Amino acid sequence: MADPTEPSANQAASLADQTLCIARSMAPADGFASLTVPIHRASTIVFPDAEAYLNRNNHGPDSYSYGLHGTPTNRTLEAQIAALEGGAHALVVPSGLSAITLVLAAFLKPGESVLVPDTVYPPVRSFCDQYLTSVGITTTYYDPLLGASIAELIDASVRLILVESPGSTTMEVQDVPAIVAAAKARGVLVACDNAWATPLLFKPLAHGADFAIEAVSKYMGGHSDLLMGSVAVTDFTLFTRLKDAFKLWGLGVSPDDCSLALRGLETLAVRLERSGAAANDLAHWLQDQTGIERVLYPPLLDSPGHAEWRRDFHGASGVFTVVIEQRYAPVIPTALSRLRLFAIGASWGGTRSIVAPMDIASARTVRPWNGGLSLLRFSIGLECIDDLKADLKRLLIGLSAKT
Repeated sequence: MADPTEPSANQAASLADQTLCIARSMAPADGFASLTVPIHRASTIVFPDAEAYLNRNNHGPDSYSYGLHGTPTNRTLEAQIAALEGGAHALVVPSGLSAITLVLAAFLKPGESVLVPDTVYPPVRSFCDQYLTSVGITTTYYDPLLGASIAELIDASVRLILVESPGSTTMEVQDVPAIVAAAKARGVLVACDNAWATPLLFKPLAHGADFAIEAVSKYMGGHSDLLMGSVAVTDFTLFTRLKDAFKLWGLGVSPDDCSLALRGLETLAVRLERSGAAANDLAHWLQDQTGIERVLYPPLLDSPGHAEWRRDFHGASGVFTVVIEQRYAPVIPTALSRLRLFAIGASWGGTRSIVAPMDIASARTVRPWNGGLSLLRFSIGLECIDDLKADLKRLLIGLSAKT
């Protein structure tokens, strides 16, 4: 369709220069094709006539009404994420955290309750304890390794169960099919935070979850330069309710960021395979090093939920956690300063390897963490594995140098 604001040749000849600076003539696109998705930037979206404008909200959740609600660039990314998840619809939002909180806010009402794994991403716990509590919604934290016995926690008030598998930092893999079965028997919805695996390694919707939630900021974006989350579903009614809440909360994602995510998706498979292979090598190697008490990584036999990982997942990503022997805890900050390649910071899934010292004791109420400040979470990037191993040796030398 032609731009309704574009002047004809005859009109242009009669317009003042000031107007011609704004009322542009569009170049024809015939004969042009590109491998990249165009970046459609917009706040105002124009309509061919007044009737179309007045009816702009009556054409379904994916219609175009205002730039905040999405442009063709956003829709292209959402369609690609939906396809990867094996879903029918997807929605992109400003962060992984906002993807989770959107689902909680859209589907919980005062007087209802939600079951949340004790290993949940800590900001989600804060949202539950502060916002949900303030509006009369109860959160019950559960042992992520409950499996089918989670049925004992499902009373008449439970509307939603959140799973995060593997769990934040301590990497517990949940028995998602068993949890889903228990939930469905009581008409309860299940949402899965799938940021560690991405849909390439685990597909929550295929295992019965109602919502597949991703932190697009991480592996999908892949370059540590954007913030975004996504929610995918198979049910149109759920999608419509999500989109209504999305508009109500004024959420929106820049089409420029969507373009970065589309670029990242093109290399997701090769990046994930390489970082996962390197992480597997390094995790096994670290198990045998002096000063290491334990490595938490689903492919390792003693990692919690290893059997469920083998059964349900198609591989492992590049994120694992190292438990340092407690006697070395006081010198961890000094030892970390010896690193040359690993950056110290939050998040994961970029090309650069990073490490984050973790303090989770205050964020656990069902499965207490008594290991003190001895957790290091690693995200393995795309550097040469020999160089990364040499850098980790610097860390290990730093642990023993002052004991």
